[in-house]
Amino acid sequence: MKSDTLSTTPEIGSGRHMGEKRNDYSRSRALQPCAHELIPGGAHTYAKADDQFPIEAPGFIVRGKGCHVWDLDGNEFIEYGMGLRAVTLGHAFAPVVEAAYGQMQLGTNFSRPAKLEVDLAEAFLDVIDGAEMVKFAKNGSDVTTAAVKLSRAFTGRDMVAICGDQPFFSTDDWFIGSTEMKAGIPRAISQLTVKFSYNDIQNLIDLFDQYAGKIACVVMEPEATTPPAPGYLMQVKELCEARGAVLIFDEMITGFRWHLGGAQKFHGVVPHLSTFGKALGNGFAISALAGKREIMRLGGMDHDQPRVFLLSTTHGAETHALGAALAIIDIYRVRRVVEVLWQQGERLRSLVNRSIAENRLEGYVEVIGRPCNLVFATRDENREPSQAFRTLFMQEMIRRGVIAPSFVVSFSHTEADIDRTADVIHDALVIYRKALDEGVEKVLIGRPVKPVNRERN
Repeated sequence: MKSDTLSTTPEIGSGRHMGEKRNDYSRSRALQPCAHELIPGGAHTYAKADDQFPIEAPGFIVRGKGCHVWDLDGNEFIEYGMGLRAVTLGHAFAPVVEAAYGQMQLGTNFSRPAKLEVDLAEAFLDVIDGAEMVKFAKNGSDVTTAAVKLSRAFTGRDMVAICGDQPFFSTDDWFIGSTEMKAGIPRAISQLTVKFSYNDIQNLIDLFDQYAGKIACVVMEPEATTPPAPGYLMQVKELCEARGAVLIFDEMITGFRWHLGGAQKFHGVVPHLSTFGKALGNGFAISALAGKREIMRLGGMDHDQPRVFLLSTTHGAETHALGAALAIIDIYRVRRVVEVLWQQGERLRSLVNRSIAENRLEGYVEVIGRPCNLVFATRDENREPSQAFRTLFMQEMIRRGVIAPSFVVSFSHTEADIDRTADVIHDALVIYRKALDEGVEKVLIGRPVKPVNRERN
């Protein structure tokens, strides 16, 4: 099935007004069967697939500028989440695009390293306290898996302890084997990964006791939606050091959001290894593994230990992505990016909480997380987590011109965008209240969204 007859890109300004209650998705609807025929799941990223969004949602985005996007049918939306929280500055952010384009004109991949690899390594290590070496790759999964491999080599152990309260660390077997979606993963590999609970240091102590001398590393986000209890992160680090394990902070989301130096800088706890991505590239494919020299050097040539095949990727040091990241670090230094993320997120939280109260929805809808990384919780009439009500909430926001799988803001979200979004959310919450009173089935169009990690479709 060919899709080239549906490839027309609408120009900025050609979109329908965002206040309309019913959008035309005819071109998207025509293309979706083709996408599912050619691509397993219809998308190359599970979180972007059709089952993650309401039936009444744009099927394909064709362009973005700042925090606004336009779909295949010309509908315009304010977007939140922004490329799974990767586009932190904004879509097509001019200084980043120009930096990448400048490098592309010089060539993107050579037979020897580019000087830019050293330039970015110096700039990156300058903002990440305690990190002494860094290696770049393309995806978060590349570097989290490399961190696990490095930890196993450094400790001579096989097992991995992951925070079970946090949703995702890697596409690779060591992690996916611990989820519901583990078809194709050898059981022997799945059994090497064990889980602990966040903010429960005794739980992690018990895990180390149960698998004494076997745990190579502890993998966790320093913070997700729940803040760490006072002293908790330092207790985890001290426990790892006492038991001979490596502490790995996954900073894919927290890095360049909580602080330019990551959540580790924000909380004052330096891990042995840490991984970054997403905001580091503002949509360009780049990730980083950084950490202590004594561990990282095992992936190099200045030791007499068994060599670790750490990260050696054909496209890991493409110059346009490195150039983009170097520009991004400079932008963060001079333009108060993190401060703006916190300010705009707090503005949005305050306005949404006001609407929650006005619609008597306390306990049913909740805005949670740090202002720079807000998400929402949706609950049914029994105050139980509800995918149906999540779908309804997203449906009603989309109908009014806001795509919001989360409330994660970008540097490009202006006060006008936030205020417009708050108006949309207020109207959506009116429908939410109606659904609680009269039944969600009366206002929800089609099926609810589903969790990505599930055993069967």
